[in-house]
Amino acid sequence: MAELQTQAAFLHTQGAPLYYEIVGQGKTVFFIHAGIADNRMWDDQISVFSQHYQTVRYDIRGFGQSQIPAAPFAHHADPANLLRALNVEKAHVIGNSFGGKIAIDFALTYPDLVASLVLVAPSVGGEVPSPEVLQFGKEEEALLEQGDLKAATELNLRMWVDGPRRRPDQVNARVRQRVYDMQYHAFTVPVPEGAEEIELQPPAITRLEEIHVPALIIVGEYDLPDKLELAQRLSEQIPGAQHVTIADAAHVVSMEQPAQFNQHVLSFLNQH
Repeated sequence: MAELQTQAAFLHTQGAPLYYEIVGQGKTVFFIHAGIADNRMWDDQISVFSQHYQTVRYDIRGFGQSQIPAAPFAHHADPANLLRALNVEKAHVIGNSFGGKIAIDFALTYPDLVASLVLVAPSVGGEVPSPEVLQFGKEEEALLEQGDLKAATELNLRMWVDGPRRRPDQVNARVRQRVYDMQYHAFTVPVPEGAEEIELQPPAITRLEEIHVPALIIVGEYDLPDKLELAQRLSEQIPGAQHVTIADAAHVVSMEQPAQFNQHVLSFLNQH
C-alpha cells in the first residue's frame, strides 16, 4: 500500500492544546482512543483506513501530547471543535472504552457532526460501576498515591489488556508493551489546579434511544462481564444498532485482533 503523508498539529481549544493527526483523503473517520492509551493505539487501523478515508485521530486531554486546561472543560466538546476547525461536516466516529463514552456524549450533543458510531467496549456516562471496577479504582488510586506508576500501569494491563480470564503470558507481549508505554505516560501528565471535567447532563445512559445514526457495538469475548453486558444493552437500546463479539481479545480489540476489527468496521462503513 502507498505510504500517505501524515499531518500532525495542535489545536488550541478549551484553554489548552489538543494534539491530532490527519492522513488520507475522502470521507472522514474520526478515532477516539481508550483511557489506557493514546492516539497510537490506532496505528493498525490508520495504515488501512487511510487508504479509503481521511482519518483523524487525537490525544484525549491528559493522554499523549494533549494537555489538561487549568479551567473547566468538556471532553465531548473537543471532537466538535477539532472537526469544525478542519472543516469536516460529518464524520464516522470510532471510540474505544473511555473514548466510546466521549463518542456517545459527542453524538448526543452534536448529532449533525456524526455520520455513524462504532463503539468498542464503550463506557457510558451515568453507568453504575461494578464492584470489580470500584475495587480496581481503589487499588489504582492507592498505587498512584504511593508513587508506584509501574505497579499502577501493570494493574491496568491485568484488568483491561489481559482481562479476567487470561494470564499475562496468554496475551500478545507486543500489545501489552504498547499499552504499558501509553498508560505509563498518561500517569505522568500533570493535572493543573482549576482543571474540572464537565459531564454531560442528563447522562448518556438515560438517553441511548436519542442516538439516530447507524451504530456498531464491538466487544472482545475476554472483556469484563459488565462490559459484555453493557455492549448488549447498547445494542438493544440504540435504535438499529449492530453487535459483534470478536474472539480471542479483551478490552483493546483493535490492537489484539486488528485484521478482524478492521474487516468488521470497514464492512459497516461500506453499508453507510
